[in-house]
Amino acid sequence: MPIYRYLAIGMLTLPAMQVDANELKAPHEIVAQASDSAWRVVDIENVLKIQLVTGALYVELNPLLAPLHVDNIKQLARERFYDGLSVYRFVEGFVAQGGDESAKKQPLKAKKQLTAEFIYKSKAPLNITTLDMVDGYAQRTGFLNGFAVAQNESGTHTWQTHCTGAFAMAREDAPNSGGTEFYVTLTPQRYLDQNTTVFGQVLHGMEHIQKLDRKPESNKEFNPITSVKVLADISKEDKLRFKVFNTDTNDFKALIAARKNRPEAWFVAKPDYADVCAIKVPVHSFIAD
Repeated sequence: MPIYRYLAIGMLTLPAMQVDANELKAPHEIVAQASDSAWRVVDIENVLKIQLVTGALYVELNPLLAPLHVDNIKQLARERFYDGLSVYRFVEGFVAQGGDESAKKQPLKAKKQLTAEFIYKSKAPLNITTLDMVDGYAQRTGFLNGFAVAQNESGTHTWQTHCTGAFAMAREDAPNSGGTEFYVTLTPQRYLDQNTTVFGQVLHGMEHIQKLDRKPESNKEFNPITSVKVLADISKEDKLRFKVFNTDTNDFKALIAARKNRPEAWFVAKPDYADVCAIKVPVHSFIAD
C-alpha cells in the first residue's frame, strides 16, 4: 500500500525579524537564553504515543489544519485499532508506514476512510510566521502553532509541509480513500505536499523509527506496533511532557534569522537563506509532577 497509491485573523504574515548580522546570536544561544514565555506546553490530548518494539514515538497532532483526521486517529487509538498491527513499509530516506497492511481490519466506530484535508481553506488569511524566502512548492512558507506550513499568496489556503518527522495519512488513488494508514517522513518530501493529509509532527523518538527493520525476516514479526494511545488517556502512568518553541515570538524570528545566516565564526559561506524544512522547531521534554 505505497502512499502514492494508498496514499488570529488579519494580515496574513508575521515577517521574520530584521536583525543586524553583527548582532545575531547562534541558534543554540537563542534557544538556551529564551524566556519561559518563548515556549508553549503541548496539550497531551493532542499527543499520540506509538509504542514500537524499538521505543516510543510521540506525535503532536494538528487539529487546526486537519480536524477530521485528528479526531479519527484518536478514536482509532481509543478503540485499540493499531495494537498488534505493524509498521509494514520502510523505504530508506523516504517514509515509514504503519497500520493494517491487509486492509481487512475494521474500526469499531472510527472511520476507515475520510474526506481528505490536504488544504485548510479560510475566508480570511491565517497569520503565519513567514520565512520571506522563495520556495519551489508554495507562494509562501513559515510556521503556525509550531508546525511547518505553506500557503497560497493570499494566505487563505494553508497546509502542513512534508518536513522530516511529518505525520500523515496514506491513501489509494482516490483522494478520499485514506483513513487508517499513517506514515512518518524520514527526510523532507515536499513533492507530496497537498497530495496527502499531513496532520501531525513527531515530537520525540525519531531514532526509534530509524531503528526499525527494513525488510521482513523469516520467523520474526516485522516491526510490530505494541500500542497507539492518546497521551491524555495514560497521563498517570506516562509522565513525559513536551514544550515547543512558540513560533509567533521574537525569539523564534531571531532563530529564523540565525538559521538563514549563521553568525558563528566557523561558517565561511553564509547564504542568508533557509527553507522551511531546514528550520527545526525546538522541543524540550520534561517529567510532569
